[in-house]
Amino acid sequence: MTDRKDELAANLAKVERRIADACAAAGRARDEVTLIVVTKTYPASDVRILAELGVRHVAENRDQDAAPKAEACSDLPLTWHFVGQLQTNKVRSVFHYADFVHSVDRSKLVTALSKEAVRAGRELGCLLQVALDAGESGRGERGGVGPGGIGELADLVAGAPGLRLDGLMTVAPLTGEYAGRELAAFERLMVLSTDLRRSHPAATMVSAGMSTDLEQAVAAGATHVRVGSAVLGVRPRLG
Repeated sequence: MTDRKDELAANLAKVERRIADACAAAGRARDEVTLIVVTKTYPASDVRILAELGVRHVAENRDQDAAPKAEACSDLPLTWHFVGQLQTNKVRSVFHYADFVHSVDRSKLVTALSKEAVRAGRELGCLLQVALDAGESGRGERGGVGPGGIGELADLVAGAPGLRLDGLMTVAPLTGEYAGRELAAFERLMVLSTDLRRSHPAATMVSAGMSTDLEQAVAAGATHVRVGSAVLGVRPRLG
């Protein structure tokens, strides 16, 4: 366990340095960017070590992995983010641990989340997932609403009982005009965020950037970066 803690501490320090350097290059303060460590496929023991090392924001993208892990770590001072595609039949389970859902991308999901929020008696932070590979009104290969659908969906979330509209999220697209152009993609997201804040001033979160492109996300203005493998390492595929 000591070896693993040393490994995670070293990796975390490297990522923190990357974020700090990216902030300095962009003329931003380090505290403008929140690191979310994505712990998918890794055990609860790693989450505990990360908490010992000062990590306060963790994320998962699959409920079947997240639910037992979050329960095992329920005593820790952590904020949990759900960042994967969310099916409506998993909403109740996700509500047991998630403080934020970054992947809200359709009205049916908004309805399900609001219903569960009312039942659970608590508020959930929501980010709209924007698909920059979907044209104006389509859906992305990895989920998300096209830029043209943001306004309507944002109004729906903002008016839904128990939900709080916190901002936008994107994943750098693999196809379309922004493929291989991460900085341009994240700059486009910032323009969309500015537009959104004209009608929803409190929706200030911009979730973008992962292990390979966090510098571009920080340069564009992201407030939250989602980093997994650069902190936890790359696990071999099962089978």
